[in-house]
Amino acid sequence: MQKLYTADYVYINGEFRKEGALLVEGGVIKASGDFADLSALYPDADLVRWEGQAIVPGTVNAHNHSFQSLLRGIAIDKPFLEWRDQALYKYTPLLDEEAIYTGALLAFGEMLRYGVTTVCDFFYVHNGGTACDEAVIRAANDLGIRLVLARTMYDWDGAPIAYRELIPDAVERTRALAKKYQGNPMVAIHPAPHSPHAASPEMIQAGHRLAQELDTPYHIHVAEEMFEVEEILRDYGKRPIHYLDSLGVLDERMIAIHLVWLDDSEIELAGSRRASLAYCPSSNMFLADGITRIPDLVKAGVTVSLGTDGACSNNRISVYEEMRMVAMLQKVARLDGTCVTAKQAYRMGTENGGKALRLPVGTLDVGQYADFAAIDVHDLSLAPRNELFANMVYAMQPSAVKRVVVGGREVYGNNDILTVSERSIGDRVDALFERLSKHV
Repeated sequence: MQKLYTADYVYINGEFRKEGALLVEGGVIKASGDFADLSALYPDADLVRWEGQAIVPGTVNAHNHSFQSLLRGIAIDKPFLEWRDQALYKYTPLLDEEAIYTGALLAFGEMLRYGVTTVCDFFYVHNGGTACDEAVIRAANDLGIRLVLARTMYDWDGAPIAYRELIPDAVERTRALAKKYQGNPMVAIHPAPHSPHAASPEMIQAGHRLAQELDTPYHIHVAEEMFEVEEILRDYGKRPIHYLDSLGVLDERMIAIHLVWLDDSEIELAGSRRASLAYCPSSNMFLADGITRIPDLVKAGVTVSLGTDGACSNNRISVYEEMRMVAMLQKVARLDGTCVTAKQAYRMGTENGGKALRLPVGTLDVGQYADFAAIDVHDLSLAPRNELFANMVYAMQPSAVKRVVVGGREVYGNNDILTVSERSIGDRVDALFERLSKHV
């Protein structure tokens, strides 16, 4: 069945086109252009007209930890290691499969209402198998959000047992999930050795080899905190990027997370190897990590996408928020109002995420998945409308997002999630914490 979507404005080829339109069939954008032209070419298509709204690409959340939405507000205003121990490590032993499912519903549901249509969930509460991984996938499927599960490979013995796996187990479980969902347009599985401090050299190399075998990217936290750099220097005599290069894993498959504490040589090397970055500016600010050198990384050739990180280290999970934050933080750090522009920030939150994750998402080009949102052009946060693009990046409030479509299916509209109601998600979270309160 063909559907012709039209609105007051449609964001096509980098500009808002008045009375634009998209033809969608089989969950994919088949044509785009002026409404008058497309309605003449496809007279039998079902017409969907959204008056007073603008259709824009769905945003891509390139890095999240869904279960951490359950821990939002816990251990706030703490140094990184205290935050980690009092929130993540304290509550992890209490999280079973259904708790993980509830956390994913909360995280992904909130994202949908903020216009996120694709999320990469860097997930590591495995509990010795894949049931919890499947719970995250089930939540994404139930809600209708597109998911990349970056299945974490973690063998540092200082972490909770629920995170840790032997290398053969991590590889086989990740491979089995990847094969199970191969060809599913709504779910992709990527290997994700946790970090140079929480994954052994052998685990990192195993994750990279598996990414080569599966022909996917792999994900890894790198240089988020200065103590990590110091540990790698102490243990391996190299800075983080040079260390990863010495392992043979620094290449175009790497999606690094954070990259806060890099020196000039590391930035140039990462760019020359065509690595990607999932940048989480709000999380880096919340945890006082530091400021990643985004303009330098972009200049070196690193593809920069945006992530929210987990909701207990942010504590919002809107990619529009991260667009604003990446531009504002870099401007003040550089004392240069031009160093990251609205156009750059918007690309980071949309098409660059698709590019890094190797998915046809993040633009409204022909051949892309039909993942888009409709924003209310009469929302006061978008006025004046003659500056619609700038206001979308720097001023728009979540209230402006009125509809969300993923794969040609409307999943958010009428101020509620259409697949799993917000009220039911909230009730699940309340019931879970009533149970958890007896154990903490």
